[in-house]
Amino acid sequence: MTTADVRALRELLPDGRVFDDVDVLEAYRNDRASFCPAGVPAALVRARSTEDVSTTLAWAHRNRVPVVPQGARSGLSGAANALDGCILLSLEKMDQILDIDASEQIAVVQPGVVNGVLAAKVAEHGLFYPPDPGSRSISTIGGNVATNAGGMCCVKYGVTGDFVRALEVVLADGRVMRTGRRTAKGVAGYDLTHLVVGSEGTLGVVTEVTVALRPAAAQPLTAVAFFPTVVDAARTVTGYLAEGYRPSVLEFMDWPTVQAVQKLADLGFPEGMAGMLLVQSDRGDAAPGDLAAFEAVARANDASEVVVADDPAEGELLMQARRLVGDAHENLGVAVLVDDVCVPRRSLVDLVEGLGRISEQYQVEVLCAGHAGDGNMHPSVVFDASDEAESARAQQAFDAIMELGLELGGTITGEHGVGHLKRRWLGEELDEAALSAQRAIKAALDPHNILNPGRVFPEQGGITSRSA
Repeated sequence: MTTADVRALRELLPDGRVFDDVDVLEAYRNDRASFCPAGVPAALVRARSTEDVSTTLAWAHRNRVPVVPQGARSGLSGAANALDGCILLSLEKMDQILDIDASEQIAVVQPGVVNGVLAAKVAEHGLFYPPDPGSRSISTIGGNVATNAGGMCCVKYGVTGDFVRALEVVLADGRVMRTGRRTAKGVAGYDLTHLVVGSEGTLGVVTEVTVALRPAAAQPLTAVAFFPTVVDAARTVTGYLAEGYRPSVLEFMDWPTVQAVQKLADLGFPEGMAGMLLVQSDRGDAAPGDLAAFEAVARANDASEVVVADDPAEGELLMQARRLVGDAHENLGVAVLVDDVCVPRRSLVDLVEGLGRISEQYQVEVLCAGHAGDGNMHPSVVFDASDEAESARAQQAFDAIMELGLELGGTITGEHGVGHLKRRWLGEELDEAALSAQRAIKAALDPHNILNPGRVFPEQGGITSRSA
């Protein structure tokens, strides 16, 4: 884009939408991913309406200019990083809750609504929005939709896509498409709603989301168990769930992760343990029995201590500790490369044992926390980014973790998305027919490849934007 192009775009949009100040652009170049390049954008559009998005994309489509949609930029795969000469299209100002329909148990929101804000607002109506990623205090519904985010409660309630009823999506050429419906059922035509969910801004830009809600759950009861080995913790997960229990939360943290969190919040956890499990049941009168069964399985797998938090406030403190993992990573003072593999639960033991071998082989520390209840773990490679050799070993360890996940029958990403970070690995997970079909869908909806080009798919020819 040239200066004239920026001026032309500015003339098409209301005042206060288009920015090309160097300092502003610099602040919006990156999400939170490591090892992902960020280019130099030509302009930032802060959209406030669907019309703003439509106008921006129609202009970009005509002029073959790449567009990178952004929300809170809390992602961990580089999908929101700038490309050279691109338009950064920020949806953060589209942050209105448009409707909460208690009788239909749905909410209609703009993409910039923060997950935790929506959860708190629907709770005022006696309702519950279950998807709750660890970043719920900062991540937006639009970003959650883009990556089909999961969270703490997904073991029982499912992920973002399970709650998306309908979308308003602006296509690459600026046309506005509505998908899905407000009703609980509907099978008219292809399921375009769930085609867009998880597409990471490559098929269209979401400008409105209709989500399903549930009646408020009972106040959960919380327990925490500590183990001498991470394998004991993994066996407890599979053993407990195999007995038919479905807790509302079942989270894992290894000892190095706990230590990192305790630098932010003194939790008083016992020294010397290797891993811990955090479990909640929101089944009301049945919750004490659920946690008693968990304690029995944990002790059968050599848990050194199991504590049930009778006070709901204490339970919330334990949950907050788990939510602090991301902040704890940033507080380490070193680089952290966060992985996101999901494996069948029966393979959890093999996964945690494999992480130990990978850490030893590549001589880097691998921390691990995650949603153990559905097999979605977040191994995190810690390294000194100023050490070239150690950085290379960190990347090798990261790749080895993804390879291990695939060998165990899992996937390279459970909720963070492919973005730039894992696009090479998508070709390892998908067969040729599946990859070809996905490329064909992309070409049909975005024929000029302006929407987040170079993301998700393995290396391919992208568009060439006009020089600045």
